[in-house]
Amino acid sequence: MLTGICAGAVAAALLAGGGDGAGGYAMRTDAWFAPPAAAGRSPALTYDPALVPVGAWIEVGRRTARGGATTVRLRVAGMRPGHTYGVHVHREPCGADPQAAGGHYQHRPSDDPHHVGPHNEVWLDFTADRHGRGAASARHPWGFRRGEASSVVVHDVPGGAGARVACFTVPFDRAAASG
Repeated sequence: MLTGICAGAVAAALLAGGGDGAGGYAMRTDAWFAPPAAAGRSPALTYDPALVPVGAWIEVGRRTARGGATTVRLRVAGMRPGHTYGVHVHREPCGADPQAAGGHYQHRPSDDPHHVGPHNEVWLDFTADRHGRGAASARHPWGFRRGEASSVVVHDVPGGAGARVACFTVPFDRAAASG
């Protein structure tokens, strides 16, 4: 049983100095996964209920420190116990079609396969424990370009590829988080 969790809540705060990156920024949001028919009503969608059951929970947080270093954290519950998932930040919001989230957010956008990896993208791969819970974090010396990071996609396998089994629209931008 999860306690102290408010689905759909977004908490965002500018840190001393104001501004995204220069002064710092933090946000956290969470939701329960719903079927694709709930697109537009739920920010978290499951495309494969065997791996990400309806009602599984996800929380994503972002913290950008003074100078731009960014940490993204992920927590989940209700996932398939023992399964290893690939998770990445994607460019577009979620939709009923799993492809709606577009491609991976890349610090240095490129079609070169050598730029696909945790050094140029945000990878949050994890293995769900025996209770279906998992967590991951990624830290980079760079932040997100405004409007270019919009969701977290859960893949059926770790690494850079795999079927999209769930998606969570995340207000990574300060403006999106504040309304």
